[in-house]
Amino acid sequence: MARPITSIADLRAIAKRRVPRMFYDYCDSGSWTESTYRENESDFVPIKLRQRVAVDMRDRTLETTMAGETVSMPVAIAPTGLTGMQHADGEIHGARAAEKAGIPFTLSTMSICSIEDIAENTSKPFWFQLYVMRDREFVSNLIRRAKAARCSALVLTLDLQILGQRHKDIVNGLSTPPRMTVANIINLATKPRWCLNMLRTNRRTFRNIAGHAKGVTDLRSLSSWTAEQFDPALSWDDVKWIKEQWGGKLILKGILDAEDAEKAVASGADALIVSNHGGRQLDGAVSSISALPGIVDSVGDRIEVLMDGGIRSGQDVLKAVALGAKGVFIGRSFLYGLGAGGEAGVTACLDIIRKELDITMAFCGLRDIKDVDSRIIVRR
Repeated sequence: MARPITSIADLRAIAKRRVPRMFYDYCDSGSWTESTYRENESDFVPIKLRQRVAVDMRDRTLETTMAGETVSMPVAIAPTGLTGMQHADGEIHGARAAEKAGIPFTLSTMSICSIEDIAENTSKPFWFQLYVMRDREFVSNLIRRAKAARCSALVLTLDLQILGQRHKDIVNGLSTPPRMTVANIINLATKPRWCLNMLRTNRRTFRNIAGHAKGVTDLRSLSSWTAEQFDPALSWDDVKWIKEQWGGKLILKGILDAEDAEKAVASGADALIVSNHGGRQLDGAVSSISALPGIVDSVGDRIEVLMDGGIRSGQDVLKAVALGAKGVFIGRSFLYGLGAGGEAGVTACLDIIRKELDITMAFCGLRDIKDVDSRIIVRR
């Protein structure tokens, strides 16, 4: 009899067995020493909750809003690159699971499935995450494609002007195309389920880029184009230009400092995401949950504050909401579920988080997620 799946850690263990090492490590790693990656998760542990008793726990609701949209719980799926390499057609599986769960799905610019792929396989609007490339014509075209696909929000990532050094990717030879070392070939041979699923799909490249960027005709030209295109000169003037191009809801991702949060407010964005890119950029930066209260105190009355980084349970969601986040994004937890079991695995991930969030909120004496605030945190 199979062991019951009771936590995100269970999904992580299954994904590690099923996903090729180079792609699993891409998901489950940070930059340099990985200290920020680890602290994103571990800094939730010292935050303690107030247990309340003899309170009415009936008729609970987790429904709220994120960026003005009604959600069944304050959780969205974060944009993650190479998602379709954790499981064939991974972004489609994730978007379908999110739609069924009543939460937003955010598609990455660096996805395997394209904007059009997601639009064709879902019935509700999704969110699109944009990287700013040097080729502004390509950026404008991406925005037009997101509009045509009825995306309801644009998530602009600000903390990837240059790539942080991720040692596991270097060791594994993760490149475009992947380096087929003897070790990688042997490892692939131990993942028959993954290989069979990948053989059944034609989505095995960055489909938002291939066929849309000038001069990109194969995987090698795609690799060189991508390496040259992230724009180190990205500025707040570019944010203004993108806001004008988009014309809809704009969410700024990668804010970790109160001064930058003030600039996010001044930009006219609708929301910001407190994020350190999952510890994949500046190693040694503070964890997202540590940065959250200060940013909420600075700008939370003028702009919606969201958060990502380190969410591995419904309790983590509740703690983030208690500290001022209007909602959170899950990246790795989603990818663990996807790698473990495709759409069903993502659904399992969301069900685990929903149940933990609901029960923990009840134990803290509350019935409505909109009533959660710092009162449920133990002051030491």
